[in-house]
Order: sequence, then C-alpha cells, then structure tokens
Amino acid sequence: MSKPEQGADAGGPRGELDAPAPPASDATTPDQGGADGARLADPDGRAPEGRDPDGRVTDIAAPEEESKGWGIAAVTVVSLAAAFIVLWGISEHAHMVMPAFLALNLVIAAQPLQSLLERAGLPRWAGMIIVLLVLYLLLLALVGMLVWALWIAAEEIPQYQDRFYALYEQSIELLGRFGLSQDQVTEALSGVSPSTIIGALQNVAGQVSSAGGQLTILVIALTFLVFDLPGVSRRRETIARFRPRLADALDSFGDGLKSYWIVATVFGLIVAVMDVVALWILGVPLALVWGVLAFVTNYIPNIGFVLGLVPPALFALLTGGPGDAIWVVVIYSVINLVMQSFIQPKFTGDAVGLTPTVTFLSLVFWAAVAGPLGAILAVPLTLAFKAFLVDADPRMAWLSTFLTTPDADSKRGRRRAERTTGRKALSPRRG
Repeated sequence: MSKPEQGADAGGPRGELDAPAPPASDATTPDQGGADGARLADPDGRAPEGRDPDGRVTDIAAPEEESKGWGIAAVTVVSLAAAFIVLWGISEHAHMVMPAFLALNLVIAAQPLQSLLERAGLPRWAGMIIVLLVLYLLLLALVGMLVWALWIAAEEIPQYQDRFYALYEQSIELLGRFGLSQDQVTEALSGVSPSTIIGALQNVAGQVSSAGGQLTILVIALTFLVFDLPGVSRRRETIARFRPRLADALDSFGDGLKSYWIVATVFGLIVAVMDVVALWILGVPLALVWGVLAFVTNYIPNIGFVLGLVPPALFALLTGGPGDAIWVVVIYSVINLVMQSFIQPKFTGDAVGLTPTVTFLSLVFWAAVAGPLGAILAVPLTLAFKAFLVDADPRMAWLSTFLTTPDADSKRGRRRAERTTGRKALSPRRG
C-alpha cells in the first residue's frame, strides 16, 4: 500500500493530515490518556490545586483575598466585649482598684525624690523610708484637712437653717412674679427643700468613715510600691529589650503623671490661698473650709472649679445678699480662668498633651465608672489606657491624633531623645 493510501486509511483525507497539531496543553489532558495527563493527578486520584478533576485550569483566589484569622467584625465584637468586661470589673471593685491606682500615682510622682536621695549618697533603704514617710505625711495632711473641713461644716451649717428657709421662700416668690404659680414652683422644687439640702450636707461628714477601707488599701499599696521602687529601672531595661515601644510609652506615662500631680498640687495651693483671702475680705463664713474644698476640687478637671464655687457663693448669698454672691462668682471665675486656663496648661500640657475635649469626656466617663475617685483620677486613668493601648501599638498611632494636641507627638519625641542622652551619660558612671 502506498503512503498516500496509508494516510487516507489511518487519518482520513490528506487535508486532515496537513492540519496543525493541537496545543501541547490539550494533548496532555487525562482524556487523551497521555503520560503528562497522568502526571497531573495525585497518587490518591485527587486533582492538583488549581485544576478540576478533568485537568482543566481553574481560578485561584488571590493571596490578599485568602482568609487569614478572624475578620474585622469578629475582632471588633470581641474587643468591645473584653473592654466591657474590664470596665465592669473596675466599676464593681472600684473601692479597691482606685485606691491602689492612686497609690501608684503617688509613688511615680515621688520617684524623683528617691533618685535625688540616692545621688546625695544615702543608702537605698534609707531613701525608700524617707520617701514613704513623706508620702504618709502628705496623705495625713490631706485627710486631716478634709476631716476638719467636713467637721466644721457639719457644725456650722445648722446655724443657717432659718436663712435657708427664708431664701427658699424668697426664691419661690420671685419665680411666681414671672408667671409661675406658687403651686407649680413648689411642685417643681419639692425635692429641693432646705431640709433636704441641710441633711445632705450633714450626711457628708458621716460618710467619711466609709472611706476608711479605701484609705487602708491606699496605705498598704503605698508601702509595697515604695519598696518596689529600686527595681523599676531594671524592669524598664528588660521591657526595653523586648518591647522598646512599650518601654517608651511607659516612660511618657510616668512623665505625664509626674508633671500632672506636681503642677496640679502647686497650682491648687495657690488657687486655694487666693480664694481664702478673697472670701475673708468679703466676710464669707467658713473661708478656710471653702479653701480646702477649692484645693481638692482643683484635681477634678473642667468642672472642679464649679464644684468649689457653689458652696461659698451660696453662703455669701445667705450672709451678704446678692451683691456678695456675685462678687464671689466673679473672683472665683477670674482666678480659676487665669490659673487653670492660661498658666497651668503651660506647665502640664507638654507632658499630658490631652485635648480639652478628651479631658472632659474622660472626666464624665471615669466618674460614671469609678465614682468620685474616678473623677479625680480621670486624667491619669486616660493616660494609662493611652499608654498601653495606643502608644505601645504602632497600628494604633492614628488614634493618637484624636486624643492629643497637634504638637504632642513632636514634644514626646524630644523628651525621648533627652532621656536617651541622659541614660548614655549615666551609663559610664554605673559601669
């Protein structure tokens, strides 16, 4: 048989013999039974990744589309649940957590004194005892002033009960002149009777004993934390080796606390002295008591001034009339506006760096979570959460933009450079 005839018999017409060969990929599919087609299947008969059982190429998800761990929704829900549990725990045990945190604040604020005593040549144990005694004396003085002020107020306030009633009646009569009937005013002010106000003020002194447990926790925590001071530097160096960003965040937290407490105390004393002098000149009774109140409320941001203003203004109204009350409001407003709004932020703003809005919201939030002590510790608590949740995590750096003033990060960088330079200067001495 000739070659053309063989080709016709084997594959049909000559045109089919001259047709181009199919692509190699199609020739190696399992349907054609080739050796390459057999190679595409796994020994167990499963199709390789990226091909269906017939060997055809299928779509493969892009790497960025692959699921990696939990989704953003799940992470958000779990994070919110964890935050709620933590805040619920703090709220339920605020009588223990807040005094311990206050003790931590006091120890951090006293750390420069410990370093100064060690540089002066005193043994470490002697420096710790001196620091502890200083903190005890400060705490005793503060508690003593509060107890004295509350005791004097509880004794003096009942003497003004008749004047409270007279002012109450005058207020109802004045409101009635503006179109409100006396029955409507009486019903609206039914819960604000003079006896209610006087009873509330007298009960404040009786509540001092309930703070005894918190004071005990504060003293015990203060003692242990002071004796832990010598190990702070070693722990900081260990953290810096493994988590340098966390160490830097803790340094910023400590700097902010020192600046906040020292400056707030100094300016609180200045404001209290100026308020006492003004009240004494105006003849307002219990001027020293209101001075102590002004000093304590100075630690409460934003609204502390209002809390310290209401009682002396009310007593000025009772004893001297509307004129004295207006003078008290004006003097308090000027003193606190100048000191707290213009002068004090110049000293604390560089280290704290929180915006006024964040400061106010933190006050409302922590007062709701932890009560009166939470209001006093609102700024330190916010700084602590910012240090651990924002500053220590580079992925949360964007959130710092909404919490701090515009130049806070640059000032923090300069302080970091100064600390690094200081440690390098001290390292040869330690060696």
